[in-house]
Amino acid sequence: MTRHSILDLAPLELECMSALWPMGEGTVRDIHRQLAVVRPRAYTTVLTIMDRLAQKGIVTRRKVGRAYRYHANLSAEEARLKAVEKIVSGFFDGSADALAAHLAGRSAVTRISPSTAPAVIDAPNTIDAESVLGELDQALL
Repeated sequence: MTRHSILDLAPLELECMSALWPMGEGTVRDIHRQLAVVRPRAYTTVLTIMDRLAQKGIVTRRKVGRAYRYHANLSAEEARLKAVEKIVSGFFDGSADALAAHLAGRSAVTRISPSTAPAVIDAPNTIDAESVLGELDQALL
């Protein structure tokens, strides 16, 4: 069974993109250094991943001297939006309200302490979809 993450990117592809997005543009060496802060990877592994991302059209590259400079064709915000759309269509029958309700219910359950439980139970059932989607954005990236 293959592993997939947002945009049908493999987990390491997503890690490389997450390193590239804040840079705007970078070489394999730049991306490799950024990834090494969290978890060391072989330079050739990052080179292969960036080549695959270029073949998929996720990034463009241009030759500068002896190296390629990579630039994302999709912003982190656009990727986040596509990921949320994919989740909504795949798990919530296309209903963003159903996703918001799910997240609001989950947030309420995880944040209730014995001292606040009566207040939560007695509170009107309102869902702030904007804040729930904001929390989802933060969780995805």
